[in-house]
Amino acid sequence: MEYICRSLERKFTHMSGFFKAVLVTGARQVGKTTMLRHLAEGQNRNYVTLDNLLARNLAKYDPVLFFQTYKPPIIIDEVQYAPELFSQIKIICDESEEAGLFWLTGSQHFSLMKNICETLAGRIGILALYSLSYNEKQGIFFEGDLDFSLPCLQARQSLTPKNDVIRVFEHIWRGGMPQILHADAEQRLEYFNAYITTYLMRDVAELGGIADTLRFSKFLIACAALISQQVNYKTLADAAEITQPTAKEWLGLLEGMGIVYLLKPFSSKALKRLAKTPKLYFYDTGLAAHLSMWLTRDTLMNGAASGHYFENFVVGELLKSYAYSQNTANMTYYRDANAKEIDLFIEVLGSIHPLEIKKSANPNNREVKKFSLLDKASLEQGCGGIICMCEEVIPIDSKNCFIPGNLI
Repeated sequence: MEYICRSLERKFTHMSGFFKAVLVTGARQVGKTTMLRHLAEGQNRNYVTLDNLLARNLAKYDPVLFFQTYKPPIIIDEVQYAPELFSQIKIICDESEEAGLFWLTGSQHFSLMKNICETLAGRIGILALYSLSYNEKQGIFFEGDLDFSLPCLQARQSLTPKNDVIRVFEHIWRGGMPQILHADAEQRLEYFNAYITTYLMRDVAELGGIADTLRFSKFLIACAALISQQVNYKTLADAAEITQPTAKEWLGLLEGMGIVYLLKPFSSKALKRLAKTPKLYFYDTGLAAHLSMWLTRDTLMNGAASGHYFENFVVGELLKSYAYSQNTANMTYYRDANAKEIDLFIEVLGSIHPLEIKKSANPNNREVKKFSLLDKASLEQGCGGIICMCEEVIPIDSKNCFIPGNLI
């Protein structure tokens, strides 16, 4: 299968030249190992996966012998299975001046992060890789960070074909797992069935101690039904016949595994009575579409949930874009007690970029009037607009544009 270049490669290479160890986290099957092995081509770098039980047992019970057997520089896959390695990695890092000794992959579980932060603070860079973005599939890579200004958007537009609803919903329905890039509908169906039973259920049993796979399956399906909506723990608990505290715990587990993303509500001392509940998104829309039984692209595109899936697509693409860029961004949504809502606030370098998300190709430009509440709160407003299915960038006013969804 032909290798697809990843937007994270630039940042990973940059960090590997600085840190002695770099960890790439993310859900199963998003391409972490493929990317690292591609970047290691031509290097004398060992490779070992802790999915291999013999290697895992050696790592857990004799870390010193493990590193005599598998000498750095090295790629270690699924490192979360042997946290016992971290102390030995620290010793080796402290004895060497060499950067990039350890390239690690692991699922985004909180215990992994806790162990790494405690043991390898200052020695390790931690990056996240997600399933393929829309533009990675098209082989399009934008120069410079996204600031939503008209010049930035026009420069991006010159590099891309016109926004096209069929192509966008093909991506939303198919998802970004590299293995099913060219799969037909039947192959895609069986891939996701196997992904859930082979990886997800095994990982929730190992990481969360959850043995009741039937209830957890119901819980997963209930999460997909809430896509792009505020989390409702009662709805999730009722669907899976579990308690609300258990629903909260299970959602935290899915978040830790890189399956769902919880978008936090905006909070500000200057603005009162704001929502406190996060909104629920899937990192991979293909998995959500599979769980909700959208069996074809067209039924999803024309169905009642299409707007929710388009919103999830936009949030996911922005999340990937900022994870791979030079500047980190804080993403939130705004909702107050008067039901005033702004879909996204993106805080970068002290400015807030307000964004509305509409599946329409011709949304109402009055939507941006809501952004004036930033002035009332004396918050620094950056450029923003309405991300939609329009074909080209169209200015609305001096700060806002209609933004084609393929430019993010």
